Amino acid sequence: MASNIATSTLSSLTTQLQLQANPTPADYIALTLLSLVGATYLSRGVLWDTPDPYRHLLFERPQLKHGLNGFAAGSAAQNQQTRNIARKLEETNSSIVIFWGSQSGTAESFAHRLAREITLRFKGKGVLTADLSDYDPQSVSELARSTGKLAIFVLSTYGEGDPADNTIEFWDWLNATEKKKEEKNLFDGLRYFAFGLGNSNYKFYNRVIDRVAEALDTYGAQALLPVARANDANGTTQEDYLAWKESLLTYFREELGFAQSELVYQPTVSITQDASIEASTLNRGEPRHAPSPVAIPISRIRELFEPSSDRHCLHIDLDISGTPDVVYKTGDHLGVWPSNPDEEVNLLLQMLGRANEADTPISISAIEGSDIEDTSKKVPSPTTLLVLLRHYLEITALIPRDILATLASFSPTPEAKTFLTTLANDKEAYAEFTRRNHLTLGRILAAASGTQTWSNLPLSYIIETLPPLQPRYYSISSSSVVSPRKISLTVLVLKTALPENAAVSIPGLTSTYLLSLSDLPSQSRLPSTYTNTLLPTTPETPGAQRKILSHLRRSNFKLPRLPTTPLILIAAGTGLAPLRGFLHERRQLLKIGREVGDMLLFFGCRRPDEDFIYRAELEEMEGAFSGKLKIVTAFSRFESGDFKRGYVQDRVVEFKDDVRDLLVERGGNLYICGRAGMAREVERRITAFLKVGEGDLKGAEEWVRGVKRRGKWQEDVWG
Repeated sequence: MASNIATSTLSSLTTQLQLQANPTPADYIALTLLSLVGATYLSRGVLWDTPDPYRHLLFERPQLKHGLNGFAAGSAAQNQQTRNIARKLEETNSSIVIFWGSQSGTAESFAHRLAREITLRFKGKGVLTADLSDYDPQSVSELARSTGKLAIFVLSTYGEGDPADNTIEFWDWLNATEKKKEEKNLFDGLRYFAFGLGNSNYKFYNRVIDRVAEALDTYGAQALLPVARANDANGTTQEDYLAWKESLLTYFREELGFAQSELVYQPTVSITQDASIEASTLNRGEPRHAPSPVAIPISRIRELFEPSSDRHCLHIDLDISGTPDVVYKTGDHLGVWPSNPDEEVNLLLQMLGRANEADTPISISAIEGSDIEDTSKKVPSPTTLLVLLRHYLEITALIPRDILATLASFSPTPEAKTFLTTLANDKEAYAEFTRRNHLTLGRILAAASGTQTWSNLPLSYIIETLPPLQPRYYSISSSSVVSPRKISLTVLVLKTALPENAAVSIPGLTSTYLLSLSDLPSQSRLPSTYTNTLLPTTPETPGAQRKILSHLRRSNFKLPRLPTTPLILIAAGTGLAPLRGFLHERRQLLKIGREVGDMLLFFGCRRPDEDFIYRAELEEMEGAFSGKLKIVTAFSRFESGDFKRGYVQDRVVEFKDDVRDLLVERGGNLYICGRAGMAREVERRITAFLKVGEGDLKGAEEWVRGVKRRGKWQEDVWG
């Protein structure tokens, strides 16, 4: 009706202007404005509920906003002299640059490890590691004119073929350059190697490294080795990296004639004990970000799983009423900074023979004149060894096989050295050992030497070798419209049993840490204890003073602008979290008299009597929406009567007519949250039934790609 009125009014005004002998400029302005208003209104459902594809540019990338490693006083971009990478290589007298693009820190860690090993093995070959966001993209092409320079790209792909945040600028420039079809010799003469990190559970496996390599080759660069790819879906990322690294080093020796030296440890940082340092100046666990993470009080933690379940899922409410700078939007993520468990901290201190000096102040500084990359900024200074191991280093991470080779040189006994050397050199022996043992640094030291301490193992080696502790991100499960000063998280407490030793489980670092902050009965059964020296609890008011260090990360996983747009919501397990926020927001709109579109929610879990999270809430909400919300459940380990066990993708097929109606006929939006494998299977099933009869499957696939490009099919997935 309204669109007819707008069209009629516009037509009437146009006719009047045509009849006027001398229309004035004001008439034309009025016509233009009315045309814009009409076009905007008529485009509703096409433009209004389409997220701005450049919205992410409004937010700083984490590497720039928070500092590259979380502890630098400022970002690397602020400290460096130039954004021209070719000029930087000349200034540092480096002949090799390793570009890294990393979302979770793995690619960054590989880049630094590789740079260190190349420097130690091939004397005189200066190596520079480069965060792609620190340099102008076009300056990469200038490397082609730098004689003898080599480029190595270590790039991760995350989500559905997306580049890491710090790779976006280079990625956009590369794509824009190719569209111009100009400068065919842009990279002529550039010699490079490429290694990608990805997960084959995602549809566009390792798309970023493949796309970058394709563009480099198109514009004249020369790949000295085939592109190598790691596959996290198989759990082989470390071994894939080691295999590629060996082929790279072999090429250096045999094809480029680099003279290799014996791998001898060379420290890059100096650690000095100084009891005179004022306690007030010590870093006690605060991640040094710009801006810093905020200590947010926990107002409540409750268990979502039934008592019959042997697992735990937490609903955590955080009170941000006292932190006015923390302003979230529905669908955003919250980064939570964990602490390492006391069990691992104490074991490592004991194995190093340094338990009696854990609280002694230490200062950490770079060694002047070292050819190796400065690693002193990985951790803050001054601090204490106890705080360093508890808050700043990933001491619970699996120790890679190649690290064992260098660790062996510090062994306190010949037997320990033989043990570590065997694991380092024998891939199968290492794999068999890790299937039965949780291989943290403290545990591998104990396994190798028993109670014998490692007094010869330098603290500098530990700082240089272990990656910095990183935040873990959780989708916010509350609505900023309903609860603007409260953030809710839905956290599954992870516990992964070892493949060949079910008695030992690897606990999820952050989820177990969050469980330890609760008053739940299960908290007393934790295998490890956690001490948060930065954020102590108050005995008189248990829980009231419990806080977590957190920061927000913006997300494009958002509701459409029009509340009347139909929604298809698909989730498994804790993937329900952001969708719960969506439902709360739409219910609030309904309460204030706004019309909302129809919604179809598919939710999957194991059993309705164990892990059906928010069950009562969802059932109550289904009634409150008065037919606007339909909930379809899938249980993978339960069947009763006519209900057969299955997964959400199976139920989506059962309700394909409803899905087709909402998504295709009525222009709805589709949201998927959960594991990447589930999301990929849902897409495959929907694409299959969208084709009509014997229609073209490629046509259906192109249609799905189109709705994704318009932001009407969104995914928030992991794993």
